[in-house]
Amino acid sequence: MKKWLKRLGKTVMFGLLAIMVLLASGVIYEQVSTRQDLKSYTPSGKLYNVNGHNMHLYTGGQGKVTVVFASGWGTANPYVDFSPLYDKLAPHVKFAVYDRFGYGYSDTTDKKRDIDTITNEIHELLQVSGQKPPYLLVAHSLGSLETLRFAQKYPDEVQGIVMLDSGSPEYYYADAEEPVRGGLINQLLIKTGVIRILFHSDSFIEASRAARNGLKFVPDELKKIDLTASLLKLENANIEDELRQSRTNAKVVLDNKQPFYFPLTVLTSDYLGVPDDVWNKYEKEFTSWSLQSKQLVVKDTEHYIHQYRPDLVADEILALAKR
Repeated sequence: MKKWLKRLGKTVMFGLLAIMVLLASGVIYEQVSTRQDLKSYTPSGKLYNVNGHNMHLYTGGQGKVTVVFASGWGTANPYVDFSPLYDKLAPHVKFAVYDRFGYGYSDTTDKKRDIDTITNEIHELLQVSGQKPPYLLVAHSLGSLETLRFAQKYPDEVQGIVMLDSGSPEYYYADAEEPVRGGLINQLLIKTGVIRILFHSDSFIEASRAARNGLKFVPDELKKIDLTASLLKLENANIEDELRQSRTNAKVVLDNKQPFYFPLTVLTSDYLGVPDDVWNKYEKEFTSWSLQSKQLVVKDTEHYIHQYRPDLVADEILALAKR
């Protein structure tokens, strides 16, 4: 019996030692790979100093109106995400795609992600980078909150708003599910390189892009940037805090609600024919945010409408730009 217990103890000890070696190897693998990724992950646009940190803005196009894009929560690289729209917009309008802190090529910041801080940072970025109103604001998903707050704070600079399957403040305040964050397990999987190893699998990459139509309209070189961004921006304090404060941020926007005089277009996904009655209810009521509003349900699309129908999205943006 004693020999058996002794043998069991050795087995357990060697097992624990093997696990520790594997974990340590994974940590080193992740750190080395991250350093290599950072060398090739160079800004697609320019970096500007905002509150002592670098904030990224990608610009292009020509014209009197500047279309300002707000990405959805967790979209690792906004520049890649909105890329199917650039060629369609460039001959007619200027455009500016910003990375909130914690996203894309921007730094992370120690400032809390409350809605007024986020909005002030966006406004300062547009100013220091030399952008000029009028702005046509285009928001995807949770980007609706900062977009509406921007319009509330700087209404004279806004020509109109286009929402890309964006949630209304009423939805985020009253009916959105409680935010689910990754926690310690996700952090462990990231820091020990497990997630990075999974991204070596084509099937895993395809699954991660499924809701974005497989990035069908994105060139291969930009898909590589998106993959690198996904690995570098998987979890950080800014992205987590942004989600954590979404309900509070929605309340701030709601408390300042007054219908806008400029036009609002609400584009809603049909989720490939699988309706969500709660989401659809709020989407229909989203038009109450403007005295000149319309809603359009876009068939055969998922949440990232602009990855499914960039032609239609560009047409709706240009329609407001011409008004």
